[in-house]
Parts: sequence; structure tokens; C-alpha cells
Amino acid sequence: MKAEVEQFSTFLQQKNVNPELVDYFISQLEQKNLDKQSLQLPFQFKQLEEFISNQKMAVNTEYAAQLASINKSHNNPLANIKHIIAVASGKGGVGKSTTSVNIARALIEQGAAVGILDADIYGPSIPIMLGLENKTPTSEDGRIMQPLLSKEGIRTNSIGFLVEQEAAAIWRGPMASKALTQLFNETEWGCLDYLIIDLPPGTGDIQLTITQNLPLSAAVVVTTPQNVALADADKAIAMFNKLDIPVLGVIENMSSFICDNCGHVDHIFGCDGGRNLASKHKVELLGEIPLSTKIRILMDQGEITDFKSAPFYQYCETIALELAWKLFKLAQHSPVNRAIPIKTIS
Repeated sequence: MKAEVEQFSTFLQQKNVNPELVDYFISQLEQKNLDKQSLQLPFQFKQLEEFISNQKMAVNTEYAAQLASINKSHNNPLANIKHIIAVASGKGGVGKSTTSVNIARALIEQGAAVGILDADIYGPSIPIMLGLENKTPTSEDGRIMQPLLSKEGIRTNSIGFLVEQEAAAIWRGPMASKALTQLFNETEWGCLDYLIIDLPPGTGDIQLTITQNLPLSAAVVVTTPQNVALADADKAIAMFNKLDIPVLGVIENMSSFICDNCGHVDHIFGCDGGRNLASKHKVELLGEIPLSTKIRILMDQGEITDFKSAPFYQYCETIALELAWKLFKLAQHSPVNRAIPIKTIS
């Protein structure tokens, strides 16, 4: 058993997972009365299961109770979602949508069922990033839409699927908020482990609609290291705090540039901005994602090819595992075991 504990520790440390998660697994392995060495997984963790299988370890795996962490009780069989995460930035241009897509992809790689709701009514980019341009959701009854499915299996819906590609949504705030609410409520999401809501920049009508009317679990704030981005990310965290939405942490995007030829690291947009922001608000820095040409290519082309082999994947994987662990802990404190309603907004 000592050898297996050491193997587990080494594997998890290589994945750079939260020390609390390491202790969660190790404490189970060290229990002398553990029947058949059964290891409870708090969330979908396919790579750990593959590691156990490859190492031929005498450990069985099973999932712990999959509690939901949504903050409102609902009941409808058409949408059964365990965790709903709002991804915000307060400012445009920091790579929030890109981060949302890549975190969703990393969760999918671990075996989770994941969806993305593109809440950027005025500038939807999720259709391009998931390779679903010019696609339209189907509806059997003319009311409830079926989400589109990306190559990697992400279920998604966006206003970008419902308007012409080059058309502008020239709507006032209340109309945009109503459209978003319908987009959420009138999509048959089915059973999801995670629904990621990709918020638009700012702290206006759409953000208030989502935080006050939709059953969010928690929020994540994306920023780049420079002060002009941090100032708006600061406001985004303040908004969630005021509305009593838990902030799981901060993701620093474009944290550095690593030269492919020589390996030199250059902090183009500054250093430690996300870390300082997280410290200021007493939340965690969930991870740092470097600048990468590969990210730009995959997002522009809506491609999943070579995603796992790309240098930036390990950063996304670390963040995804951290989010999964934090949401599991959140659900233990305030579990909600009901689904989300789908209704028509007249």
C-alpha cells in the first residue's frame, strides 16, 4: 500500500492538483479498513482511472455522490445540470471566451458532460471557436431548442446560431436580457456535469439578469496581468460579491509568452497581476495560461485537433481539475439535487 500511495502522490503532483484533493485520495488509500481498496472519485477524472489501470493497481474506483451546487431549486426532466459556472472578465479582449472553451474541453477530456451558453448577445464568438458557424439549433415542437454539439462533445447554444453571421444585434438592454433568458430556458440541455456561461464584458443588464434570475453555482473571473484589465476584473468580482454569488477564483490569461525557439519567458502584459487580484479579494488564483500561437489557431479554425498535445493544455487541465474540486466542495456545503426549469418567456 505504501508503494501505491507514493505512486498516487507522484501522479497527482505532476498534474499540479490542489493539495486538498491529494489528501482526499491519499487518506482513502491509507484507511486500513477500506473494503477492496475502493477509491471514491469526487468528479469525473478519467486520467486518474487510466493511471490506475495502466499501473495495474489493486484499487477499484467509484464516484462519490454527485451533488449539485446550483443556488436555486428547480425541477424539470429536460435540464438536469449539476454545476453552472459564470465566466466573467469585466473587460473585453482578455480571452474570456477562449478560456471558457478550453476549460470546457479540458473537462470533457476527463469524461465530464459539458455545455456552454454563449451569453454575449452583441458579440457571440462561441460558434466560431467550436467550429459551428452557420449552424442552427433544431426544435421538434417549435419552442424548445436542441443544443448544437461540437466535435469534442460540448453542447452549446448562442444567439450567433439564431441571427445571420454578419448581422448586428441592435437591442436595448431589456430585450437582450430577455433573449438570453429564453436562450437558457428554452434549450434542452439534458444531463450535464457543468454548464459554463460565457458572459459579455461589463457589469450591466445581462450580467444582472444572469446573476439574479439563473441558478448559478459560482463565478470565475478571467483577467490579463496589466492594470487596465485588472481594474475591470476588480469590478466583476465586486459585482458577484454584492449579489452573493461565490467567486471560485481568478484565471490569469496571457500571463507570459514562451519562445518556441529558445524557451525565453517574457511577461509582455506584466507579472503577478492575477495573483495580486486574487489575494486582494481573498480568492484563489486558479491558474495562469500563457500566450500561445496554437491557441489562436485552434480558436480561429474551431478545431480540436492536437488540443491535448498543445503546450498550453496542461494549464487548462490544471484549472479544470481545480474547478471540479471546488464545485464538489461547494455542493457538500449547499447541495441542491434538483434540475433546472425550462419555460417559455412571453
